[in-house]
Amino acid sequence: MLVLVAALLLFGVVMGTVAHASFAFTAVAATVIAVWLGVFALRERHGRRSRTSAN
Repeated sequence: MLVLVAALLLFGVVMGTVAHASFAFTAVAATVIAVWLGVFALRERHGRRSRTSAN
């Protein structure tokens, strides 16, 4: 339950920050995060394929 409260608190802080930031900054930050998550997903997918074929 404490983890849920902490997560909701953090979510509120982040959403509050985004509400006061300019749209251009928010769009750039969202793009950077999306690219980072895409690269991470590709690395994870490639890593799992490499590990399964090696074992």
